[in-house]
Amino acid sequence: MEQYTWVVWIGLIVLFSVIEASTVNLVTIWFIIGSLVAMTASLLGASVWLQITLCLIVAAALLLCLRPFVRKYVTPKRSATNLDMILGREAYIHDPVDNLRGTGSLKLDGKEWTVRSATNENLPEGTLVKVVRLEGVKLFVAPVHTTAGL
Repeated sequence: MEQYTWVVWIGLIVLFSVIEASTVNLVTIWFIIGSLVAMTASLLGASVWLQITLCLIVAAALLLCLRPFVRKYVTPKRSATNLDMILGREAYIHDPVDNLRGTGSLKLDGKEWTVRSATNENLPEGTLVKVVRLEGVKLFVAPVHTTAGL
């Protein structure tokens, strides 16, 4: 029976390959390579326990050593979106904000945005506000209350 353990390793390689293909997150590629090493050991006549040990050691070593480097090149770079660039920014109201009438705008980085009050209060022209969220193409803002220092 031990002479046919290489067939089990081929089955595991196929299983791990299917899992890897379905996840695309470098989850089982380490076990595929470990299984290849164990299959080679099986064909060379190693005992089952040595095969299992080799598989686990190779998989663990590859996981610990290579995964950080592979993730660096495989993971897409995150680029800033409108949301990232706008949230938390401050600007002055250009047209008065009235949520009931659906009016209000401000200019931010040379672009005019439709504005609604996050606090449901009317905001007159010239009010300094902070962007708290973005829904579609509307900015929701809250007034910035400043206190005069001594």
